[in-house]
Amino acid sequence: MQKMLRITGLLFFAILILVEPSLEYPVDGYAESGIRRLERLRIRIDDSLRGFVPPKGGQKSINEIRLNFVDTTVAFRDSTPEPLAMLLDPLSQAPAAKPVHPPRLRLKNAADTLYSTLGIFPRANKELQQRLNALFANRDRSYSLALLEITPGQAPRYGGVREHLQYSPGSVGKLAIAVGIFEELSRLFPGDIEARKQLLRERMIVAENWIHHDDHGVPFYDIASGISAFRPIKEGDVFSLWEWIDHMISPSSNAAASTVWKEAMLIRHFGEHYPPSKEEENAFFDTTPKSVLSEMALSIVNDPLRRIGIAEADWRLGSFFTNTGQRRVPGGGGSFATPRGLLLFLLRLEQGRVIDEWSSLEIKRLMYMTEKRIRYASAPRLSDCAVYFKSGSLYRCQPEPGFQCGKYKGNRDNYMNSVAIVERPDGKIYLVALMSNVLRINSAVEHQTLATYIDRIIDQ
Repeated sequence: MQKMLRITGLLFFAILILVEPSLEYPVDGYAESGIRRLERLRIRIDDSLRGFVPPKGGQKSINEIRLNFVDTTVAFRDSTPEPLAMLLDPLSQAPAAKPVHPPRLRLKNAADTLYSTLGIFPRANKELQQRLNALFANRDRSYSLALLEITPGQAPRYGGVREHLQYSPGSVGKLAIAVGIFEELSRLFPGDIEARKQLLRERMIVAENWIHHDDHGVPFYDIASGISAFRPIKEGDVFSLWEWIDHMISPSSNAAASTVWKEAMLIRHFGEHYPPSKEEENAFFDTTPKSVLSEMALSIVNDPLRRIGIAEADWRLGSFFTNTGQRRVPGGGGSFATPRGLLLFLLRLEQGRVIDEWSSLEIKRLMYMTEKRIRYASAPRLSDCAVYFKSGSLYRCQPEPGFQCGKYKGNRDNYMNSVAIVERPDGKIYLVALMSNVLRINSAVEHQTLATYIDRIIDQ
């Protein structure tokens, strides 16, 4: 683990993909993860350093973040569909929990509930569905949504609006890369969580030309000097593997996404001999046929999704996020997702079924909003809520008389995607996936507005 490896990222195509910075992972997580920006954030909250302080909902301790749905009776084997009953009851004989933790739920079999193959949600709750239909009745038909409330002590409530529509997932697809790297870590160290943590903390990776081209800024913080900065990643910058993953999920760095994906390929190929020397790494990418590299890359990010019941039609990642990455490892088949597939991912995360319970919890922590909230998550109504969030946008414009192209306001394409787990102070918990392609409007503001309306519906 003493060796170093230079890494990089990749961009999309001649399409504008903008992501505003929104930083995640619990504020006191530095000791656990070694993610340096978290120490700066902790000092800010302690009022020892000037700067942005997250809203109340973004100040949870690392020990307050948990999976809400782990205690189920459902067992999965590889990718084989298992019967799934989606009726939930609170544990009747559960021991008293700490005040910060709501009681867990378990799935139970019942003859009158919906039984179906892995990945099928309960039939839509009548009242919830009516309210969602009313909300979207006069809105553009490109809107698609899937919503599942899993509040402890209540039966789950599901509702959807055109939830099978396929759209480009944009940066939401980076969650698949996160799943891929944690899958490779579990293969490298089966059953050894401490070894995985050690590698994530101690594996230092140097940015190389794979990062080109990406203009997304990421946070820099020097623990010793207290000097901080926010800028795009440059060749020669060094971060731990855990920090690279954080940069990929939080400020949504394309450079970090390509770096993490590349690193997952190295783990897959070299196995117990990982990390390779720089010469070994170069030889691998330079001499391995492009078709083999492509097949490996796509397997790393997509196979784990199939194993948790997400069909290819509901979520697929098809290419790297930077130009250099796409050139060195060709993609194939395109990238697309549906709200239904993304919602199933959030459910599997809460169940601890994304690889294993530890990996699921780490990915959820990485999604936790601790700094500036954007788009759907920026709704003021959610300020006191814990929000675990990923967003992705992709827009492009074409000449049109009287129209001025703007950020998140394309007239040719204007994709905006939001996935969120919302934990409210009153104990209500819900999962939501919202996708849209409404032309000529500010889709970031529109998703923020819809977040308010959807949260009000949960109250009803």
